[in-house]
Amino acid sequence: MKPILHAEEILKARKVVRQVYLDEKIERYIVDIVFATRYPEKYDLKELKDLIGFSGSPRASINLALAARTYAFIKRRGYVIPEDVRAVAHDVLRHRIGLTYEAEASNVTSEEIISKILNKVEVP
Repeated sequence: MKPILHAEEILKARKVVRQVYLDEKIERYIVDIVFATRYPEKYDLKELKDLIGFSGSPRASINLALAARTYAFIKRRGYVIPEDVRAVAHDVLRHRIGLTYEAEASNVTSEEIISKILNKVEVP
């Protein structure tokens, strides 16, 4: 096998990703998405309250922002747009939302919960 990148190039790319611009409105959007997993009733998602056993932490917000920056970087942009956040939200949040027994009995998945949240939280 022939490597396509060297370790130095990966480290350099990681530094560049952290420089991708993230507007305050996008930061607020990310926080709202994660808070909607914690307090769904505040986002008019009362039906999710009994389905979520545990939810996203502050670390979820940090990683969602980093993943959105990385996605923007891959798309060759120096700034994050809401679509970047939406594109990575399922992958970042999927394992950060624990389902209750009620959710499992109803065959509700964390994917469905994330989709409902993304469709409800106001996009900047």
